[in-house]
Amino acid sequence: MLSEEEARLRILDKINPLPERAVPLGKALCCFATQDYFARLPLPAFDNSAMDGYAVVASACKKGARLRVTGEQPAGRDRQLRVSPGDAVRIFTGAPMPSGADAVVMQEDVTRDRDEIAIDTDVEAGEFIRQRGCDLAEGQRIVAKGERIRAATLGLLASQGIADVSVGGEVTAAIVSTGDELVQPGGKLEPGQIYESNSPLLNALLQRCGAVVKLVELCRDEPESLSKAIKQASKSDVLIISGGVSVGEHDLVKDALGGERAEIDIWRVAIKPGKPFLFAQLNQCKVFGLPGNPVSAFVTFLQFVRPAILKMMGAANLDLPQVPAKLAVDLTNDSDRAHYIRGKLEDGKFTPVGRQESHALFGLSQANALLRLAVGQAVCGGEMVDVQIWGL
Repeated sequence: MLSEEEARLRILDKINPLPERAVPLGKALCCFATQDYFARLPLPAFDNSAMDGYAVVASACKKGARLRVTGEQPAGRDRQLRVSPGDAVRIFTGAPMPSGADAVVMQEDVTRDRDEIAIDTDVEAGEFIRQRGCDLAEGQRIVAKGERIRAATLGLLASQGIADVSVGGEVTAAIVSTGDELVQPGGKLEPGQIYESNSPLLNALLQRCGAVVKLVELCRDEPESLSKAIKQASKSDVLIISGGVSVGEHDLVKDALGGERAEIDIWRVAIKPGKPFLFAQLNQCKVFGLPGNPVSAFVTFLQFVRPAILKMMGAANLDLPQVPAKLAVDLTNDSDRAHYIRGKLEDGKFTPVGRQESHALFGLSQANALLRLAVGQAVCGGEMVDVQIWGL
């Protein structure tokens, strides 16, 4: 049985980024850049007014001074106006500064009388002017290779006149859930059956990673139907099989993959919850066999499937965000596997939530963080720990 660290390294060693593609800005959200991008223009691109007011020469603007208004400069095309001492130009937010002006006095701080203004406050040079390049210098890196493109990143790229960006390939995925006991939500339950919940859970997790789910199928514990589903699903880049990967007589996934000549690289990992985990390759498809218990499926997805998908997409950082938190209670891991405790991170404190068994879906639904306890590790309430968080 592999350690989780060994399993993750072995999986990632088998993963290569998909070919990059050029996409319009509007299609790049949550993709990963495949090259560095640098500023073509400074921001702001020219000195401009931060306020509605009057462009002036500060040295001529002591409190009580009267100035002649010689023109108006709205936001937009530069009218090439000039300001001399004793003059003022009406100016609006974002408008280019007239030549000679070194300050803007807010309209609230003047009294206007036809073509003159009286200054009601002292004015200092540089006031309410956005200097060229004060936010971004020309040539400065604005997006790093492997960085996720967020909404604000799109705005920054657009400010540079960039219409298309080079991003990592689109990952396609398929989900096959197995089990005679499973019924689709909305169906009728017979005694001993349960509603199938892993597909919606895994579908959401895949979409949050940025993968495109092409197929979702529910299979009975029958070798023929399982083999048929695997063959169809393996046309995707990633196949997740939920359930059927343990050692029981009805756990058929390992044999079905072998029948399709898949190369099984990992089977069983020292992680709790989630020991019956499988990783294989079937032609170009990466196959992840996750336990049927929903919490086990959730934890193994985050620890093994998510980083593999992100690497395929060209991401530089494959880890979940990790933050420090104060532990609310004493915790000890007496098992022979690393244990991921589900809990709620709130106001800097981590509190375990609900039952910690692998079937306890309600407790998972209330959690927003994971705490990893190593084998034999004991942590006292009040100690600081690092917890993994997810925005799911």
